[in-house]
Amino acid sequence: MSEATIPFADLDQIRTLFGTADEHLRRVRDSLGIDIVIRGDELKLQGSEEQVRRGREIIEELRGIIERQGYLLNTEVGQVLGERPGNGAPSSTDAASVELFHKARKVEPRSPGQSDYVRAIRDNDMVFCAGPAGCGKTYLAVAMAVNALRTERVRKIVLVRPAVEAGEKLGFLPGDIFAKVNPYLRPLLDALNDILDFETVKRYMEKDVIEIVPLAFMRGRTLNQTFIILDEGQNTTITQMKMFLTRMGDDSKIVVTGDVTQIDLPGHVPSGLTDAMERLSGIENVSNVVLTGQDIVRHPLVREVVRAYEVTDKGKRSRRR
Repeated sequence: MSEATIPFADLDQIRTLFGTADEHLRRVRDSLGIDIVIRGDELKLQGSEEQVRRGREIIEELRGIIERQGYLLNTEVGQVLGERPGNGAPSSTDAASVELFHKARKVEPRSPGQSDYVRAIRDNDMVFCAGPAGCGKTYLAVAMAVNALRTERVRKIVLVRPAVEAGEKLGFLPGDIFAKVNPYLRPLLDALNDILDFETVKRYMEKDVIEIVPLAFMRGRTLNQTFIILDEGQNTTITQMKMFLTRMGDDSKIVVTGDVTQIDLPGHVPSGLTDAMERLSGIENVSNVVLTGQDIVRHPLVREVVRAYEVTDKGKRSRRR
């Protein structure tokens, strides 16, 4: 029986090496027939001399991948182990739930409309979702993006938001341009932090696996193998929406969300979201989803607030006629 000890300076590397629910560790252990245990910040390998030697080589190679990119994919573990394509691939989930592969978490749609939304994202490459505040438009899109990243259907997530003021002027905020746009991007980061832990989000952003950017910064880019989410799409102009949608590259997916009752554009400027939903309707691989007050899953009062404003707005329109 031979033994070897491999020290790690960063415990996050060990967690990434082990994978969700130790899936990577089990594959390495089962492939080599070796015992691998953790002792503080060290891994101890036990087996025959050849098993330990091979185990050390594989773990060092996997550690090198983690150091380069900050994460470790199932296919990369299989390649290092010399497995045939298809071995060890993650199983598919049912059509409604969203498997996050993070601490055994799942996100379950909480209304029929949300289930339709998840299925639309799964089955189409471009999805437009309009609905009131609190119906899970952004949260479910981010959950589906994380699922696509973890199951290796994409290599990157890009979250985008237009920096449109809702009654307050951007120029009065302190700091440089990045400090000024940060409040507009914050809701996307909040959704991300609710789905993944802080250290994972930080590592992904440092490695540019997840990027959160203002809409204006998208011009001129082409994004391949990327899950792209545009939040607050109702606040884009038609020209901006066209610019955004044409950033889509090979093997990418786009989800655009927005609330057409909360448009902050000048009154004479049409919304790029409503225009795109009409203009692109009927195109193959493009889906429109409309959520309603019945899909609101925030505090129960949010549904009542939305309903009250809808009634008031309808009354005002009737009087204008």
